[in-house]
Order: sequence, then structure tokens, then C-alpha cells
Amino acid sequence: MAKLPAPIETLVERYGPHRHYVPEGGWQPIGEPDRLVKTHCCFCGQQCGIQLKVKENRVVGFEPWEDFPFNQGKLCPKGVKRYLQDGHEDRLRSPLERTDGGFREIGWDAALDRTAREIKRIHAEHGNDAFAILTGASITNERAYLMGKFARVAVRTANIDYNGRLCMVSAGAASKKIFGIDRAANPWSDIPKAEVILIAGANIAECAPITTDYLWRARENGAKIIVLDPRLTPIARTVDLFIPVRSGGDIGIFNGMLHVMIERGWINREFLAAHTTGWEEVERTVAKYTPEYAAKIAGVPASMIVRAAELWGPAKSSFLLHSRGIEHHTKGVDNCMAAINLVVATGRIGREGCGYAMITGQGNGQGAREQGQKAEQLPGMRDIDNPEHRKYIAGVWGVEEETIPHKGLTAVPLVEAIHEGKIKGLLLLCFNPMVSLPNQTYIREALEKLEYFVVLDFFMSETARHADVILPTALMEEDAGTTTNTEGRVILHQKAVEPPPGTREDWRVACDLAERLGVGDKFRFGSSKEIFDELRVASKGGIADYYGITWERIEKEKGVFWPCPALDHPGTPRLYEGAKFGHPDGKAHLKGIEWRPATEEPDEEFPIILTTGRVVAQYLSGTQTRRIGALDDQAPQPSCEMHPRLAAKLGVVDRDFVKVESRRGAIVVRALVVKTIRPDTVFVPYHWPTDRAANRLTVRAIDPISNIPEFKICAVRVKKVEKPDDDTWALPPEAGGLR
Repeated sequence: MAKLPAPIETLVERYGPHRHYVPEGGWQPIGEPDRLVKTHCCFCGQQCGIQLKVKENRVVGFEPWEDFPFNQGKLCPKGVKRYLQDGHEDRLRSPLERTDGGFREIGWDAALDRTAREIKRIHAEHGNDAFAILTGASITNERAYLMGKFARVAVRTANIDYNGRLCMVSAGAASKKIFGIDRAANPWSDIPKAEVILIAGANIAECAPITTDYLWRARENGAKIIVLDPRLTPIARTVDLFIPVRSGGDIGIFNGMLHVMIERGWINREFLAAHTTGWEEVERTVAKYTPEYAAKIAGVPASMIVRAAELWGPAKSSFLLHSRGIEHHTKGVDNCMAAINLVVATGRIGREGCGYAMITGQGNGQGAREQGQKAEQLPGMRDIDNPEHRKYIAGVWGVEEETIPHKGLTAVPLVEAIHEGKIKGLLLLCFNPMVSLPNQTYIREALEKLEYFVVLDFFMSETARHADVILPTALMEEDAGTTTNTEGRVILHQKAVEPPPGTREDWRVACDLAERLGVGDKFRFGSSKEIFDELRVASKGGIADYYGITWERIEKEKGVFWPCPALDHPGTPRLYEGAKFGHPDGKAHLKGIEWRPATEEPDEEFPIILTTGRVVAQYLSGTQTRRIGALDDQAPQPSCEMHPRLAAKLGVVDRDFVKVESRRGAIVVRALVVKTIRPDTVFVPYHWPTDRAANRLTVRAIDPISNIPEFKICAVRVKKVEKPDDDTWALPPEAGGLR
């Protein structure tokens, strides 16, 4: 094929194959698509419905899917541009093997044979648990289920965990402790029916954009909205009360509000007596959290806490939403439980317009934590150390119960075990720790100590560069499978196109390896649907019961909410109706929550709080979105948001370069001087790698219950520096984004 002219070549690379180039005739339209495929966005936990246009086994565009109930055709910038990654030149199309000079292509049999051989060698020399598996929360339910089974039956290791450990686990642990079930309590359709909505630590407009529509509909119905965040996020700019809480001070707000509500009689004592345990402990705990005391913790005026209680307390209906802002802390579980206390104290849960939900971050952040790929869990959200749970799953898998390993290491301790030489081999799927885990220098050192490292991915991620073997896999639209959205609605991703030659679906790779490891008879799957049918049986009777859900039902009903224990069961959009909670006694188990400081608070040497998060145009570690030209133009580089007061103190003006430094490392980025952040805080998004990785700075400290890292607060210092000698900063501002 003739080489494209340079400017056109650049357009194809950045914006995708909208047209094809004919040397004699230039750019030619692709033409009408062969078909439309109703499926879902591959990115965040909202999992919006979308129709993909397919032409000659290529996704060439999209149309809104207006009939899908969650988003009714609406999409965010990532959803609109999602398909542009498909034809990217970075796509891996053959297994790769590391050599002294880089990587070379090898055949699938050679790659799989070597991987199986290395697993067996490490088992023989160091024990089964010396080989570990790290997976992701953006894979389908089928793949999540299969990877949990693969780890315990084929690799026979206890050490499997997933990158949802960086996302939803604090919220999940809090919900299980209080409610007995780890899922949003309500469908999103309840949000517009609430009189008051409290949003804590959730940048909804950028991280869950379609949820904004539900909030605006609530506003149109007269709802009052309260937002807690260190930054005046887009959603916070028009709400009724914005509380600029100091990062890590959320318990001050929640306990302070509850203190006022108790004083003024805005709690439902009849509900608490009939349907909860532990209320007396909660009441004793919050007694000292007067608005003045709570305000010192939260870093806001006491009057704001009182006003929040006045809006929330006497309302007839309410909805509380939270996200990573209160979860990414060493007290993330406590933060979430303190928030839930506010909901349960009013009795406003389990009925229309009255609810509570954590906003799922990753594409299958809900479903992927139910199917057994978490360190402590078996399918159906079962406890891996519960004898009855183990016995049931052993029966489904056709193995002896004693052969199933017990609880292994979670993600951060697992990487620490690699660093310490206790884990020698690693299989990685849908996880990019070289961008997403805290303290990047430490992570790099750990990966370099592995004796064997195999990565499954469709692009060469920053982490894959450290692998011994890379196995090229399929994108979401290249296979069928289910995910579970932020509401708990199980949905179906239809296969739109075939994977490119040389690539394979993740589940096929796992089955191929299982065959080589001598347990192929336990992995005789011919399709994702066959895996789902086994998943249904494995989940039966568990907390997350999918038994009554079939692919056919999902298509017909546009999703089914779990638990759904029988084929004639309608599913459960709203949990806890009739005030029946998930614990054996049917009650919510409340707990008094005390505030405690972060692992690393600002001091004289590092006087500024750093908090991290997402921007609308990028997604997680950026492996996909940084390869979509239109999204990359919108947010090509990270920046350091700071308040004008802090900027003036540092001698910084907008677009200056600044060095942000913690005890673990430093990055240089441009300053973004805005009035929408606390003067004691800076914000850096985390989607970029290497010398611009925000996680070079973050602290490797975890919540003692959930093991989630403390991404939302560490201590840094900031100073103005000269422009780096780096061509990537040389693009003109009019190219888009902050360059």
C-alpha cells in the first residue's frame, strides 16, 4: 500500500480510520455501515448504552441508543470517541518476547508453552503462592469469574487480586459491614425523586457525566443538593450548599451533621429501634462532634455543617451519593460507614426516592468484585474462608474443597511481596500498576525483581514494557459478555467485530494455559456464554445471586438487577424494601466512627496537601484514552491545580511550570491557577505515566480493612521551575488542552 502523505498520516493516527485513502483518488468515504450493534461503553461504571456502526469488520462510528433506560442515548466525550482506539497502530497483534534488544514476535504456542513452563518451575522451586495474578475491574463478569477459577484451580495460588482494590473496595466493605450487601441500594431512577441529595467526594460531571442528568432532573423537581469536596467541581458550581472540606476531613462533616440532627430531633428513633443494631454507640460517638469541633476536623465554618444538617435532617426523601473522594483514604471504610449512618439514622432507605449509592468508577467495578477474583472472595460474593461457601464452589468446579487456596494478598501487599522476593512470578490482565499504584519508583523496582512476568493487553502499556512475554488480547467489542453497572443492573456487551488476526480473547488464553497446566477438563468453554452459565450456578445462593439472569433476559429486559435467584424472579432494582437488610437478623448494623488523621499530614517541610483524581477526557491509567486523538487533544498533559492565594505565595502564575515533590518523588507539570480549590491543596490528575505520573508522589499506605491506597491525601511542596527540555511541552496552546 502506498505511504500516506504525512499530514494525512497524522490525522489517521490521531483520529482513527473514518475514511480510507486511495492513492489515485485521495480520501474516500467509508460508506453506510453494514449493521448497528446495540452494546455498551467500555469505560466507566455507568456502562451507557451505545450502538456501534460496523463496516467490513471495523467499528466506524456510533449512534445513540435512546431506548436503553440508564442513559437514554446520552454519552460523555469518552463514550462518543471510544471506538477510535480500535484501529490504532499501537494495537498488539502478535505475542511478544523480551530480548536484550527489546521485544520480538513469537508464536502463540511458544508464548503459552513458556508461560506454563515458568509457572510450573516457580511452583517447584518456591511453592504455588510464589506465582501471583493481578486482574482488572474493567473486564466482563465472565472473564472475572474465569480468572478467579483459573488462579485457584489451574495456578493453585492464593495470590489473586484486582485493580478494583484501587477503586470500590472501601465502599463495598462499608456496605457489607452495615447493610450486609455490597451494592448500590437504589436504581438511578430514584435520584430525581429525592428532596435532598448529598454528594460526597464525587466529581460527577467529569467522572460519571450521565449521572449529572439525574441530578438536574432532581433540581427541576425542587431538590436541594449538597456537595462535599476540596474542589469546586463543575457539579458543585450551581448547588444549594457547597462545603469545601479539607481532604481527609469528611467524618467531621458526617458526624457533625448527625450531632445537629440528634439535637433537633431529625432522626427516626422508631426505625432505628426496629431495624438496626449499634445506634447507641453511634449516638455516644457523635456527642462530642459539635459543629465547632467537627469544623476544625473538616476545615470549614461550623455554619456550613449546621446548614447541611438543616437541609438533610427534616427532608421527607433523600439520596446520598459518594465516590473515591471519601474512599481513597486509610480511613476510607470509616468514611463510608459514617456517610451511611446519616442515611440510616433518618430511616430514609429502601423506598422510592430514598437511597444510598456508591458511584462505581471502573467499567465493571460492581460485577468484577462479585465473581471471585478478589483475594478474599469466591463467586457470588462468597467468603473464601467460609467452609460452607468453599464446599459449594468446590462442587461447582469439580475439585476437592481442600485444594482451593484460602485468602491471599491484596494488590498493594502483593506488590510489596514481589519487592521482598516472596513472589517470583506474575500474570497481569487489565491492570497498569506503573501508572495506577502509589509510589512508582517502588513499583518499578518490584517488577524488575520478578523471575517471570507475563502481561495480557491490547496495547503496550507502561507496565507491559517490563514483561518477559506479552499476549495480545481482544477489545471489549471483539467479544460478547456481561458487566454490572453502577446501579447493580447486569447488561450485555454484544460482539461487534472479530478480534484482529494474531490476537485472542482473554478467556481463550486462560483456557489454553489451563490445558497446559493439566486441568483443561475444568476449562472446556467454547464461548463467553458458556462461562456465564457456569457463573450463574456458582453464584446461586450467594449474596450476588445471578442464577435467574440469562443473556436472553438481559437483551429482552435491557438489563436485570441482582439478586435474581430464579428465572421467574423480576430482579431487585431497589434493595432493602420493607427495611429488610442483608444480615441474617435482617437489621442494619451501625457503628460509631471516630475521625483519625491521614498517614501523612502536611508539615513544615512538605506544607501542602496533594489530592489526585480524574478528568473527563481521560480514563484511569490512560492506556486507551491517551491513544484517542480527540480525547488526547482535550487533555494532553496533567496540570497542577492551585488557588490564586497559594500561587501568589509561591510566585507562580497560570501556565508556569512547577515542580511538585513529595518524600517519594517529584514531577514537573504546568500550573493551572483556579479559584475552585482550597488554598491549602493542589490537585494533579493521575492518567499519565513516567515523569508526569501523579503516583510518583502518593504514599504507599492502605486502609486496614479494605486495603485501598490513600490516593487522596499526602504532603507535598511546590515550587516554580523553568520549562523542561522536552519536546512534548512545545506544542502551542491552541492545539488544545493545557500544553
